[in-house]
Amino acid sequence: MILKNNKLKVGISVGDPNGIGVEVILKTFQKKEILEFFTPIIFASTKLLSYQKNIFNINNIYFQGIFKPEEAIPGKINVVNLWKDNVSIEFGKPTKEGMNMARTSLIAAVEALENNLIDVLVTCPINKEAIQSSDFQFPGHTEYLEHKLGGKAIMLLENEDLRIAIATHNIALSEVNKKLSKELIKKQIIALNHTLIQDFCIEKPKIAVLGLNPHAGDHGFLGKEEQQIIEPAIKESFDRGILAFGPYSADSFFIPYIYSSFDGILAMYHDQGIIPFKTLAYENGVSYTAGLPFIRTAPNHGTAYSIAGKGIAHAGSFEKAIFDAIKIYKNRSEYIDLKSNALQKIKIEGIDSTIDEDLPTED
Repeated sequence: MILKNNKLKVGISVGDPNGIGVEVILKTFQKKEILEFFTPIIFASTKLLSYQKNIFNINNIYFQGIFKPEEAIPGKINVVNLWKDNVSIEFGKPTKEGMNMARTSLIAAVEALENNLIDVLVTCPINKEAIQSSDFQFPGHTEYLEHKLGGKAIMLLENEDLRIAIATHNIALSEVNKKLSKELIKKQIIALNHTLIQDFCIEKPKIAVLGLNPHAGDHGFLGKEEQQIIEPAIKESFDRGILAFGPYSADSFFIPYIYSSFDGILAMYHDQGIIPFKTLAYENGVSYTAGLPFIRTAPNHGTAYSIAGKGIAHAGSFEKAIFDAIKIYKNRSEYIDLKSNALQKIKIEGIDSTIDEDLPTED
């Protein structure tokens, strides 16, 4: 990855058009000055965007229709026309046509990311159940991106002072206990540590690891996973130089003076991390898929069918997802350049060892 002097190309998938995805896109690009910072490339159709622009009475933005991302023009709101037909929108519920558009948009955007035709990807929300098809059988964006792009994805929710990673991603609560192991937790701690260093420029991050059971097991009285799995993973991570601490009881951890003492938090399962994050940082929180060779962010909300079409959706999280993606891209580029220069210096000085202790490794 090379840091470019020109504006970054930000690819955008529109998600479910019957939700609030297109609305937050339109509201974000009402700010004309935003085009000074990056070149947007939206994977959809000008007909879809124009249709919803009229519904929401947003008249001060214009689209540059293109057929390939390579044709994008800086200073314009570029739209890759993926379908030509008129669109039928039914706000507030999933439809077959809407899911086809969401799937087509996402697949095209990820392909462009894979081929370096865009620099970063920002995804609007999909309906995870309704989008399933013969060519898309994944619990969500995270698993699909990992499948397509390689790497080992870790779901990370972030804003300025709160970063929560999820150890087990999108699985049923009944499966969490079966999925957890010392090796998995240790790998996630290592991956989170590396992400905080590489993508957030935190030199020596402090990581809090949450327990699985109420009161973090109460020394085995309410469950033994903490003693048998989580504590050993934390200890082994600490022994290799990672500042990992815990396990902490999730029910009393999310008090500002406690969680703000840490640079990152590892939650054991989806709701354990998602609920406090959305409560504390709903309108300006961002979902980031760490651990991949490419940068993908998303707003911290779903399709929001209950308010779709009403013109009341807030665009703050989507806008922040764009600028966080750009910032992470630049942070990672600088980190890679610094590491490359350091390794070159080592080779020149005749030192053979080039192992980076911060990188995730297999035991």
